Amino acid sequence: MSLESSTDLMQDGIVPGDHNQPIAVPRSTVKLSIVILCWNDRRVIADCLRSIFETTHSTELEVIVSDNGSTDGSIEFLRSVYPAVRVIENGRNLRFAKGNNVGIEASRGEYILILNPDTIIHNDTLDKIVSYADRHPEAGAFGCRVLNPDGSYQVSGRPAASFRNEWIAALYLRGLGRLHQWFTADSYPGWRGTSERQVDWVSGCFILVRGALLKSLGGFDEQFFYYYEDMDLCRRIGQAGYPILYSPDATITHLGGQSTKTRFPALSFVLDGQVTRYLYYRKYFGNRGLRRARRIALTSAAIRWLGYRVMGAMRPSEALKKRVEHLSALMEWQWRVDPVRLVESGEEPELRMKLTGRVAER
Repeated sequence: MSLESSTDLMQDGIVPGDHNQPIAVPRSTVKLSIVILCWNDRRVIADCLRSIFETTHSTELEVIVSDNGSTDGSIEFLRSVYPAVRVIENGRNLRFAKGNNVGIEASRGEYILILNPDTIIHNDTLDKIVSYADRHPEAGAFGCRVLNPDGSYQVSGRPAASFRNEWIAALYLRGLGRLHQWFTADSYPGWRGTSERQVDWVSGCFILVRGALLKSLGGFDEQFFYYYEDMDLCRRIGQAGYPILYSPDATITHLGGQSTKTRFPALSFVLDGQVTRYLYYRKYFGNRGLRRARRIALTSAAIRWLGYRVMGAMRPSEALKKRVEHLSALMEWQWRVDPVRLVESGEEPELRMKLTGRVAER
């Protein structure tokens, strides 16, 4: 947000603060509320906030950080360096959905942006995406072009999960999508995010939603504790009659998983994702859908296990050996799990491979 003069800012309900940034005076509404979930993200959230304030020039905004019990000095840093930011202390790790819902409830924006702390906003991105949303009142949510740290495209707009596209992905038939759209799997064939289009869902690292709509839907569904929160939200927005639009003119860099990738073992990550996958299919397809989803998961794991076994035999390496071990454990879990009991009571099979770092609170 640009700082023109103290007089102009005070007339707009904002007064200058330290570090050349505004301190918002409470109002009933603002144009944009940015909700950032923080869990020991001191290392990355500083650059995220700096990019927000340095690259946004015309959009009136508020920034809300919902802190999930950080112990790395994040709260102290935010309050000392960014007094414009409203920090809500949750006191413990509420996970993605619950933690973001705290910020959503506290927000006052016409639009609400759910933003990861490990993102960098490019110049004019927030101004552009808000302007784009204003020009498309028929849409309910919006996504932008997301780049990896090396500048390559990070897929951020995708088709919704379905039994058909999961089978296509499991059987490695994605390439046929270039011949016919029936074979569309978990991405749009041939589309690299360089053009506007309607998508089924956009990545939760950056999702702009009309504030009144988001609150009317109750924010994120809190049963999804790890993955599928953004897909579910976009599905409900679509069911309410509002399309999801993607604009490549607005761009961010997503560092990718800085909050979680280094903290949990990979297999624990995968299994927690499978639990929420089953929760998603139960919500929309019932118990019969759970059993169909399990067959797909078993097939996918078996094909990948076989492929990595062959690769490991041809080019032995410790990494391939580890991948085969993890896929073996995943197949064991999928073979022994009862997805109905899993979603109803949380019952999971014991594995021969001992796991650490599983999500305890669900």
